[in-house]
Amino acid sequence: MPIVINLDVELAKKKMSVADFAAAIDITPANVSVLKNGRAKAVRFSTLDAICRVLECQPGDIFMWVPEDETATEAKSTLTGA
Repeated sequence: MPIVINLDVELAKKKMSVADFAAAIDITPANVSVLKNGRAKAVRFSTLDAICRVLECQPGDIFMWVPEDETATEAKSTLTGA
């Protein structure tokens, strides 16, 4: 998927656990994990608003578009250790 989700980076910056974050934005820790791992198919604007409010960030700090060929190159580099 060409959308990269940097939620774990923003959580680390705030030194916030998944459980605390989930409670703060009123979703389950399992759904936070789905978001963090890039498995979410959609995000409600109300959830995005809550994420940005709690983490004091912009949507662009959470989501990043990467061209498909760069995504494949990054995945290959990760698998080969290059």
